[in-house]
Amino acid sequence: MNPQEKQRILDQQAYESARGGPPEGFPQFPDLPGLRYTDPAFFALEMEHLWRKTWLYAVHADELPEVGSYIQWSRLGEPLFFIRGEDQKVRCFYNTCRHRGAPVVTEPSGKSRGVSCKYHGWTYNTRGELINLRDRRDFVGLDLSCRSLVEVRCENIGNLYFVNLDADAMPLRDYLGPVAQALDEMKPDTLALIDKSTIQVKCNVKILIDAFLEVYHLKSIHQNTVDRFLDHRGSAITLYEHGHSRMVTPFKREGWKDPGVRGLPEIEGVDPWFGDTNLSLMAYPNLVTPVSPWGIPVLAFWPETIDTMSIDVYWFAPHWGEGPRPEVWDMRIRNFAAILEEDLQFADKIQIAAMSSGLRDFPLNYQERRIYHWHEELDRRIGADRVPEALRVKPLLQPYWDENWKPAEAAAETERA
Repeated sequence: MNPQEKQRILDQQAYESARGGPPEGFPQFPDLPGLRYTDPAFFALEMEHLWRKTWLYAVHADELPEVGSYIQWSRLGEPLFFIRGEDQKVRCFYNTCRHRGAPVVTEPSGKSRGVSCKYHGWTYNTRGELINLRDRRDFVGLDLSCRSLVEVRCENIGNLYFVNLDADAMPLRDYLGPVAQALDEMKPDTLALIDKSTIQVKCNVKILIDAFLEVYHLKSIHQNTVDRFLDHRGSAITLYEHGHSRMVTPFKREGWKDPGVRGLPEIEGVDPWFGDTNLSLMAYPNLVTPVSPWGIPVLAFWPETIDTMSIDVYWFAPHWGEGPRPEVWDMRIRNFAAILEEDLQFADKIQIAAMSSGLRDFPLNYQERRIYHWHEELDRRIGADRVPEALRVKPLLQPYWDENWKPAEAAAETERA
């Protein structure tokens, strides 16, 4: 990170710690409609216009270590699989034979120089091209070159592979913008997959995404953990285009170091500055990661139904070398899981409350502006004209986008608008 950007963050942290209220001219947020978390029609709009048309983290290179390695993936409700080709390129395809729709891979993961439909034997190479089929003589005018597996957009940031069902989407790096640059700081082409787990939660996916976009809750539910070392009132928040955001929360004591990283290898060449603060990224819509010189835990939030969701928890870090995973990693993962459990403890109850008559709308404060930013972007993706008027979020925050924002300038911009 360049010195100018570090200084901007430090200046904003100092401003946030010292301020007596929101910046002059900062808008009052209209209440966030509770029906955004419970209305089936709104959920359908969200699935169609956001989740099926955006870049989403899917797999790590370590899950596809060799030519022919494949892994099934169905997070979006579509039958997909990833496979590493002879050219070492990772591709994503619909797991659907072009004959009559049978799957071409049936195991969750595996390795094969080609994939073959188990129904009628149509065979495809690792590039998805149809190369053989039974009784070709009985097909009139069949052009094999027109019957390749249907490919899905798949692009990467180092060892992290993202997928997008929208064939017309902008390139991944253009979409992620400053988030991609921040991930690059962590040398993602060198990071190994250390651990992976999944947690099921009984709530709308947005309830938990909201929770990870603010530190307003630290003093309530993390009293004996995170709140002991993070200064939530000094968080420097940056809002980016496309719904992405960053939150840099200072430590309460200068020079404090996380004891949980002792004994872990550091990412070679990473700026030590990242170890002196807590920098958390939101890659819109569902990836949250607090990056550090010791690697990055990644949370990916996934909708399942209107009131159920899941979290994939990944650890990407430098590999420890030969032998089994060191015990220090087991302890670090357990500690993180305990903190995560604190974040999850009220999720199902908040969902019940949102569906009751006791909670209609949510008031948000200045500290929670990343939440409002997330929802503003959702309405842009859906299209404001498609969102019922009672469920819309008024666009207010664009004057406060990007790392160059300064309170006085943003207030003046709002005034002019």
